[in-house]
Amino acid sequence: MIKDIHITELPKKTLSVNPKKFLLWLFMVSIVMIFASLTSAYIVRQAEGNWLQYKLPVEFWATTAILLLSSFSVQWAYRATKRDDISRIKVYLSITLLLGLLFLAGQVYVWSIMVDHDVYFVGNPGGSFLYVLTGVHGFHLISGLIYLIIMLIKTIRYKVHSRNSLQMSLCVTYWHFLDALWIYLFVFLLLNN
Repeated sequence: MIKDIHITELPKKTLSVNPKKFLLWLFMVSIVMIFASLTSAYIVRQAEGNWLQYKLPVEFWATTAILLLSSFSVQWAYRATKRDDISRIKVYLSITLLLGLLFLAGQVYVWSIMVDHDVYFVGNPGGSFLYVLTGVHGFHLISGLIYLIIMLIKTIRYKVHSRNSLQMSLCVTYWHFLDALWIYLFVFLLLNN
């Protein structure tokens, strides 16, 4: 004899996040904490006096524009992933990689301009903070470039497609984060210099 089974309450769905996404967000939060502490230290030290006043080179605007363009190209790579357009993924990732390298080269060039204007890493905290903030961001951008290279290699090996897009999604998220972080730093330096 079969008894009727009545379900009185459906199980609740739990909130779940892919562990790789969770780790990426945790990593990004730790980077935010680093830059929050650096920019806070900048403001506190600037208020103490003996602060070198300098004008940010206009080339900072150009490097910022380059990095913003890279956000578009990496987003287009993600869209191409969703459409399984492998050739465009390769092109857009290559463009993003090139723009990221151009940004870094531009930052080094800006450093040389700052040295020409007697703003050095040592000597005055005003200059030191500029180099530290842009240098730490550059270090994280290098990690993003390495991630882009890995994704480009995976794309060449046909391991990136619409059914396997998690890694591309993580790469794009991290790259956009680096771009947003640079915008924050750029505006911060413009307003607090």
